[in-house]
Order: sequence, then structure tokens, then C-alpha cells
Amino acid sequence: MSTESPRVLVTGASGYIALHIVHLLLKEGYRVRGTVRDLHSQAKIKPLKDIFPHSRYPLELVEADLNKDDGWEEAVRDCSYVMHVASPCPDVHPETEDDLILPAVEGTKRVLRACAHSGTVKRVVLTSSNAAIHGPSVRVENNRVYNEEDWSDPDSPDLNTYGKSKTLAEKTAWEFVDQLEEGKKFELAVINPCITIGPSFSKNASSSVGVVLRLMNKSIPLIPPVSFSLCDVRDVALAHLRAMVTPEAAGQRHLVANVNIMMKEIACILHNEFAPQGYWISTLTAPYLIFWIASFFHRSLNFILPRCGNIVRYSNERLKNVLRIQPRNINETILDTAYSLLEHGNLSKM
Repeated sequence: MSTESPRVLVTGASGYIALHIVHLLLKEGYRVRGTVRDLHSQAKIKPLKDIFPHSRYPLELVEADLNKDDGWEEAVRDCSYVMHVASPCPDVHPETEDDLILPAVEGTKRVLRACAHSGTVKRVVLTSSNAAIHGPSVRVENNRVYNEEDWSDPDSPDLNTYGKSKTLAEKTAWEFVDQLEEGKKFELAVINPCITIGPSFSKNASSSVGVVLRLMNKSIPLIPPVSFSLCDVRDVALAHLRAMVTPEAAGQRHLVANVNIMMKEIACILHNEFAPQGYWISTLTAPYLIFWIASFFHRSLNFILPRCGNIVRYSNERLKNVLRIQPRNINETILDTAYSLLEHGNLSKM
């Protein structure tokens, strides 16, 4: 009987969350194979090569693209588990919703189809989003705490394109697994992280850390009255690992949520830490009307406006009770994000 550790495939291995998953799996002694879209992209490959150089098993990298059939059956070959983390990343802003939604849905089908044909995959852990539970542009019911039983409505005009893509991709995964014939069945567990921040293993920081980046680089002189549901990328990675090995996680969704925090509070945490070091971080607030007027001249504010006045709270009971994860202190997460941005050169040091 082989004593080798199981092999785990991580799709989109060079991504922000995926890098943390790869690091954790290698640290735990698993054999890890990662997919990337281009094996010749040194900007994407180098962080993976450097991530855990003394691992028990060398990291394997293979080329596979969500938009193409080629490579996926080879990628999942001999794998016991698959972490499907990859998301479509268009090089330009999509002209239509389908430019984002179709790759998300069809890419998920490609990965799951390869898993079904592999004969070895026992469980797939899919990275979804809290946007599939309650979309960021959707109105909030007063005092409601959203949990894994809730679903965003992809037909709602209030749901943005990202929320639709995540909702439809996750629904596709559940339907695909439900319809599998007996001989090809595998288990599915889903991770639904909120806005994910924390340290990065590469300079290619996720857009989700943008609120910290923009507060630190002086591009937000006035703080809008908005809040964010945040979680730590290290908690998200651990949730994937626990969902892979915990029997009770099969067939379930798992929200990774910490706290809902006002942007003003984030600014104050950063100000208290970095103002003594010579950094300028604004803590001045402005009313909604100011940002509504400014949105006619700065389209980027259209992301902020739907959040004004919306405080969305998510349950993390399953995270704590099933996956046995206690969320990190949010102050630590915010400061680690900022120091990581400084370390990688995304921000200029004073």
C-alpha cells in the first residue's frame, strides 16, 4: 500500500487565495499540482516556485485555461481532491454580462467534467462567494443575518455581473454533481468567502484589498458612509483545507465571514498604526450626496454607491462549528494587508 500523501489539484494556482491554499497544502505535506494559464509567465510562476521551497513534495504546475477544453483531464489525473479556485479574469472590461458569466459557468463545467471522468477524485472544494448568498448591489432586509441557506437571485436587476457569475457558477456545480451517474460521483463542498483581505504572496494583489490600498495611497480623501463584510485570506485557505477533509463538510456551503466594518473604522485602524510612521490616511467622512454627485465624473464610485446605507451581516456559525475555525482579529488582518502591500512595492515606503 502506498504511503504517499494524496495529490490535490488547485486551479488558478497563481491567484491571491489560491497561493495561500497551495502554501498551506505544501506545509501540511500534500502533493500539490496547480494549474496556470501560461507556464511562461514568470510574474505568475515565480511566487509559486518560491512559496514553500522545502516542501516534502515538489509543486507540480500544468497549463490549463477555463475557456478551453485542453489540459483539464491531464490536470486532474491521479488527484484525490480538487480545489477549484480559478475564476475568469478578462484582460479588458467585459462588454456584456456573458463575457464574464459564460467563462465562469462553462469553466466550472470543464473542471467538474474532468473530475467525473478521472476515476480518482473523491471531493471537490469550490471557491464561490458571499455574492452568491447576498449580492453586493442588493437591498438588505433590516437586521437580517444571511447564512448558507440564502441564495442571490441571478435574475434580479439589482444583482451586479460579478454576483450573477458567482451565483450561476455555483448553481451549475451543485446541479452537475446531483446529476452524475453513480460510477462517476464525487463529493462537493463550497466555500463562500466575504471580501477577502490579508497578506499576499505576490505583488499581484487582489482587487479585494483595494480599500486598504486606496486609503493608504491618499486616493480616498473623504470617507463614504459604507461598510464591508471582511474575512482573512488565511482563514479562507484554512476553510478550503478543512472542507476537503471534514466528513460533515460534504454537500454543504460554508460562509467565511468575520465582521461587517465601516470604512471609517478601517481608516482609523490604519491611521493609528501608520500616521506615527509619517503616512497620511484620511479619516474625514462625507455624506452620500457628495459621492452621488461625484459619481457622474468618476465611474469608479459606482461600486461604492450601492453599499451606502447597506449593512450586510453574515453568519459564521458553520465556519466555527463545522470547520472549527475561529476568525482572526480584524485589526490584525487590516494591518497585515497594509504591511504586505508595502513589502511588495504596491505602496511607497516613507
